Amino acid sequence: MKAYIFPGQGAQFSGMGKELYENEEARAMFEKANEIIGFRISDIMFSGTDEELKETKVTQPAIFLHSVILAKTLGADFKPDMVAGHSLGEFSALVAASALSFEDGLKLVITRANAMQKACELQPSTMAAILGLADDVVERICGEIDEIVVAANYNCPGQIVISGSIGGVDLACQKLTEAGAKRALKLNVGGAFHSPLMEPARAELQDAIEKVDIAAPICPIYQNVDPTANTDPEKIKENLITQLTGAVKWTQTIERMIAGGATEFVEIGPGNVLQGLVRKVSREVQTSSATSA
Repeated sequence: MKAYIFPGQGAQFSGMGKELYENEEARAMFEKANEIIGFRISDIMFSGTDEELKETKVTQPAIFLHSVILAKTLGADFKPDMVAGHSLGEFSALVAASALSFEDGLKLVITRANAMQKACELQPSTMAAILGLADDVVERICGEIDEIVVAANYNCPGQIVISGSIGGVDLACQKLTEAGAKRALKLNVGGAFHSPLMEPARAELQDAIEKVDIAAPICPIYQNVDPTANTDPEKIKENLITQLTGAVKWTQTIERMIAGGATEFVEIGPGNVLQGLVRKVSREVQTSSATSA
């Protein structure tokens, strides 16, 4: 069985999606996106600087567009048995699997990016990658700290990202290193994604999500906060709303997709980070990147 997986923030690069623009359907989608967003995001994707691509109003929609438009150009070759997306990638997965329209998906991603930016500005916060410790050890130590700090991304066995206030993350890094972590590396991010500090953004995004139509996808989706096979539109909405303050359970997602029969994982979008994470969960499955027809 074939699983398609969609990357999240951090996968962007200058030139992303440029080759897709040669495709007539892709070109029409890029131009529609430029119209919806109100500026030519395609120009920034194709020839912008790294700094321009890092801007909040650009990064998330750019990765979403690259992923979704690439999936659409696969045409009849896109036959997923299951899909999943890492954080932002969950929106790409839902559009690719026909649960969300392209326009609604893009508008939600723009709302999400702006809401996250506002939440980041309310309180200084950060994230850190913790390498070489068991999940339960990281969870226990974060739980003992008297500041907001939580396990936010379960990326693969032995790699968890924590998220919270600057003081909470600093203290957690110190205690996790003392507990035997191989590395505790603070990340260059604007805020505490997938933590309680994203509550203002979650509330704003909830309002937008509740107003859009979500249909049953063409195949099961395994979502970040509840990595089980799901096709129920109401449950999909509920999980999307919870996602901003909930953890990205990527390790569990891949494990359950494999348990559900996935033997091949195809990454759709910029970069190949997710393939590396899949291989750290299992060496038995095939991984590859999608290429446009």
